[in-house]
Amino acid sequence: PVFFVKLAGVPVINVHPALLPFFGGKGMHGDKVHAAVLAAKAKESGVTVHRVHPDTVDLGEVVVQRRVPVNEGDDVATLSARVLAVEHEAIVEAVRRCIAKEPVS
Repeated sequence: PVFFVKLAGVPVINVHPALLPFFGGKGMHGDKVHAAVLAAKAKESGVTVHRVHPDTVDLGEVVVQRRVPVNEGDDVATLSARVLAVEHEAIVEAVRRCIAKEPVS
């Protein structure tokens, strides 16, 4: 991944299924993220699209974030499905922002 990010010559973005900087980092992906959100009894989760840096994990500048409520009775599957629906919208918005060279946070 380090080689690819340095070689790409364009912004490389990642879609993370939570609101970074929470529930991110090495090993935090997919259902592990949703399980951690539920275990922490978080009131909300979401999606973060961020720039990828070659030397860090989930610490790049945020391009887009979208929030999703954690509902009473949610399990990994229901939370994952709700976050996934928002991911599709967020990635389109992030690509549009990158193409337009809009500033990121």
